[in-house]
Amino acid sequence: MTNPWEEHAKWWQDEFTDGADPEYVEQILPIVAEHLGGARRVLDVGTGEGQLARHLVVNGARVAVGIDPSHAQVAVARERAGGPCYARAAADDLPFPNATFDAVVACLVFEHIVAVDAAIAEVARVLEPGGTFLFLLNHPLLQVPGSGWIDDHILDEQYWRIGPYLVEDVSVEQIAPGVNLPFVHRPLSRYVNTMAEHGLMLQRMLEPAPPPGFLARAPEYQQSAAIPRLLVLRARRS
Repeated sequence: MTNPWEEHAKWWQDEFTDGADPEYVEQILPIVAEHLGGARRVLDVGTGEGQLARHLVVNGARVAVGIDPSHAQVAVARERAGGPCYARAAADDLPFPNATFDAVVACLVFEHIVAVDAAIAEVARVLEPGGTFLFLLNHPLLQVPGSGWIDDHILDEQYWRIGPYLVEDVSVEQIAPGVNLPFVHRPLSRYVNTMAEHGLMLQRMLEPAPPPGFLARAPEYQQSAAIPRLLVLRARRS
């Protein structure tokens, strides 16, 4: 059976890295730099081709390690280099001793991880006490499968429809023509409570509006300018 993450690695590398995507350039990379700017040893979970890991090195991390289960992603990450080290590994089985890092970042990764409890436990295990977990997700409420902008010509109303938020669900979504990837939807409480059970205590939550570069891509995006696509949680290891 074909692994979709191996099959579509080049699509990700072409469309979302090295300045190709305005949400990364204008929003995600600055948020990571702001909240992890003082970190010394950082783990990037689900690094892909290493864009965030390289960004962390530029912003002062002495050690940055990126892990990803996809051979195609890690191979390109190593080619692009930029300072970090890379390894093939899954988030629910991190190949590091306890308390190895003072920061862990996971960006748009956990919505693709089935073994969420084990993955969050592993993040807590490899973080030193007082370390930071920066967790970036597609917004679990406003980006539920089945959600979206509705222009109802019968009722003459416009509104953002919310899908079945409380239902945990695994679905395959078409992200681009020919690109179908699995997504796992969970309520926000599922993440926050699991983090708390493993000593990852929430310090700050961000719901940034979509950045200008994203809104400029299509006229219909302007309608959802007040609907955040991204949720950012910053937690501290107790």
